[in-house]
Amino acid sequence: MSAGELDVLREFRADLHIHTCLSPCGDWEMSPRNVIQSCRDAALDLIAICDHNTSENAGAVLREGGRHGICVLPGLEVCSKEEVHILAVFGELEHALAMQEWVYAGLEGQNQPEVFGYQIVANEDNEVLGENPRLLIGATRHGLGDIVRQTHALNGLSLSSHVDRPVNGIINQLGFIPPDLMLDGVEISYRIALPQARTALPEIGDRPCIASSDAHFLKDIGRAYTVLRMAAPTIAEIGLALRGERGRSIVA
Repeated sequence: MSAGELDVLREFRADLHIHTCLSPCGDWEMSPRNVIQSCRDAALDLIAICDHNTSENAGAVLREGGRHGICVLPGLEVCSKEEVHILAVFGELEHALAMQEWVYAGLEGQNQPEVFGYQIVANEDNEVLGENPRLLIGATRHGLGDIVRQTHALNGLSLSSHVDRPVNGIINQLGFIPPDLMLDGVEISYRIALPQARTALPEIGDRPCIASSDAHFLKDIGRAYTVLRMAAPTIAEIGLALRGERGRSIVA
């Protein structure tokens, strides 16, 4: 019997796609403290903070989550040059911030708050630290394949965002999911129940599939989530669950 088979496994309620007040299309009430309180209300165990093309608020949410027993993974929702949204989720903040700098190098333009919304950088005490001036809502110059490769180079997981949506979903944008795109999985929104996803979207094929809220407002946190059977709420364990290895699995 292998060491993996001796691990004690439990089920984690995970919402791996939550925005904060840093995303211009989000609510300014999505501060780090408020996000964690709403996660507690939704009985979530594990979340990922994935603001548009940035990870500047992830550290504050991570620290606030630590105060309340909620595991927070730092990430980004990157917009590719094909205008496809793709999640990059990491186990370490330094890796997310390294991804952020790579994304920034391919991101052009300045934000216009009156047009696109405010991009608020905040700390875990609900204090505003400033605004991000970049056009975070825009597309980067990075292609899908490069984004996946860079995510993996930084030990992260790459998940194609809300593949069921007509806007910025890979199926709508490209018409298919490239077979050579080395995704770790795909994400659906609350609009489709996870058990029906493959029937509704045959393009998913046999790729691992999760559901997330893509919350931009507090009321939406946890409206879709995935139950993962794992030994711990870590990137390595999530990878095992996505692949269905060593007893880890996507339960619901």
